[in-house]
Amino acid sequence: MKYYLRIILLAFLPQMIHAQNTNNPDILRQALKRATTDSAKCSILLALCEHYTEDNADSSLKYANQALFIARANDRKINEAICLALVGYQLSDLGKYAESFEAFGEALKIAEDPNNESSAWRDDRFSFHQNRVDVLGWVHLQIGFHRGFVDSTGQQIFNFRKALQLSEEVKDTVLTGFASWGLSLDYRSPGKSDSALTLLNTAEKIFQKYDITSYLADVYLTKSDIYSTKGDKNNQLYYNLKGLELLAGTNNTYGLNWAYGDLTHYYLQEKQKDSSLYYAKKNVEVLLARGSKDMGRVYSMLSQSYELHNETDSAYKYQGLALTAIDSVDVADAKNLSEFQKQSFKDQMQVSELEQEKASYQSKIRTNILLGGLFTLLVIAFFLFRNNRQKQKANKLIAQQKEKVESTLTQLQSTQSQLIQSEKMASLGELTAGIAHEIQNPLNFVNNFSEVNKELAEELKSELAVGNSQLAAEIANDIKENSEKINHHGKRADAIVKGMLQHSRSSTGVKEPTDINALCDEYLRLSYHGLRAKDNSFNVTMKTGFDNSIEKINIIPQDIGRVLLNLYNNAFYAVSERRKAEGVGYEPTVSIVTKRSPSFGEGRGEVLITVSDNANGIPKNIVEKIFQPFFTTKPTGQGTGLGLSLSYDIIKAYGGEIKLKTKDGEGTEFVIQLPVV
Repeated sequence: MKYYLRIILLAFLPQMIHAQNTNNPDILRQALKRATTDSAKCSILLALCEHYTEDNADSSLKYANQALFIARANDRKINEAICLALVGYQLSDLGKYAESFEAFGEALKIAEDPNNESSAWRDDRFSFHQNRVDVLGWVHLQIGFHRGFVDSTGQQIFNFRKALQLSEEVKDTVLTGFASWGLSLDYRSPGKSDSALTLLNTAEKIFQKYDITSYLADVYLTKSDIYSTKGDKNNQLYYNLKGLELLAGTNNTYGLNWAYGDLTHYYLQEKQKDSSLYYAKKNVEVLLARGSKDMGRVYSMLSQSYELHNETDSAYKYQGLALTAIDSVDVADAKNLSEFQKQSFKDQMQVSELEQEKASYQSKIRTNILLGGLFTLLVIAFFLFRNNRQKQKANKLIAQQKEKVESTLTQLQSTQSQLIQSEKMASLGELTAGIAHEIQNPLNFVNNFSEVNKELAEELKSELAVGNSQLAAEIANDIKENSEKINHHGKRADAIVKGMLQHSRSSTGVKEPTDINALCDEYLRLSYHGLRAKDNSFNVTMKTGFDNSIEKINIIPQDIGRVLLNLYNNAFYAVSERRKAEGVGYEPTVSIVTKRSPSFGEGRGEVLITVSDNANGIPKNIVEKIFQPFFTTKPTGQGTGLGLSLSYDIIKAYGGEIKLKTKDGEGTEFVIQLPVV
């Protein structure tokens, strides 16, 4: 994924820098000293950032931050967005994903603001990215590639599609090519491989048209991966070799690593030991020359190739190197492993030379042969002893790194569980408050009528004592009627409790026929009473419009109930906040409407559930973030930012969608689309 991000980094550089010798940092530093304008300095600093991006992420980040400082000092917002995107890339490469995403977020915010349209330097050659919308498209593209690190495929596809949409808007054909390629990377699964190939064909034509030959290799290698998932070995090998042909003679270590790695994997599957060993060694050679951290997978495939050759010692050695390299977290460890491998090759050469020397002296004096043999055995013993110690050190390092990784994973899992539990407890609190209010009404009736019956019983005894049978009979009738009311409200409370137990029990994950209208109405009341339990001064007009033609649908009631509760809570919170701000002149209103829509063809359809309010609406600048995890507009401590994100995931799991419509100052509408078979 790092190589994909580097492509976007190159796309951000000014054209004047591409015309210079960006492979020579000394020339660029001299040019930086001679530069007389801040715009030129910013351009050269970005070129230095690009030069070090593959070799030294810290240096690359340093130059990107210096360029960012200059852009901010001159209040050049568009240039600032470009620099922020590059800072985000380098932070991502260093594994600082939270800081990286923060930088990308700042770049996105700047590029989304129309007020920054003309805030760019005009005296250099940033002409390719002076258009704010064009920069916005490239930022979305880079964020899409960044999301590959955090495994957020749904959001990644969103960013790639947004980049594609913006590229068509500004007619940036090159951006169209890269966005098409980016989308193809998410469509490589067997079920979407044809769509991926269509996107790749688009990217291929654009790269050929604009002579972007250096990236054609990546398109061909992606095609090779797709044909591999389709089981088409001929096209898999054809496009892999075609990509390697374009990479020949270049210093593109990422592309060569990709091509050599895929070819090694292909020939390992085909049990072609010579070809697999050849490409595995070529891959090791390329990555060792660069000092790459990505040695684990390469050593592992080299070990498998030696295993095909029945060279178990070499296979064992490289498997050990692979395990060490995989757990290594810095460049120094990778360099040490590289030096260890070089020393091992040197040892083998010395052993070979000694054996040749022994063979050449066989015709000489027997005493010299014996001494030479003893010397050879001593050297071999020494090397075996030293190699054994190196293996012990490597195993110890593996154990330490494994322990650190497991500890970090445990902490992350614990944090994730706490956040999810926090959201569940918040929902549980709302349900509990609603249940308490629902059950309080029938209990009040039971208590009141019981008190009345107690008083009537005393009156009955008094009347019977004085022989007033007619009045006693009337009192007895009143007692009977009150008892019937007590029984009625007791059964009502019992039904409420049973219903709540039904909905609050742990989800079994099994769908069951459910009355969606009743579910919507029930959770509406629970949410409202939950809010009333917190603020008894709050009142709201609730409007319902249920489509009675909707039959029971197969869902997990607890899941859909959680979604409805989140939407209701947000709506009530929004109208409550507006009422606090505007006072009695504003009438808060929340509506729920259900409808069946036959939009999927014969025998299929969908149920639409619309939750709307008349609050202030959602600002345009945060609409696209509303379903992102941990994003919330509520004050600290009043929201986790997980409610809408979890609701989005639940509806997606049903194959449905949640759509948002909002208008500033008028309100918000969420529409849940649930497919019905």
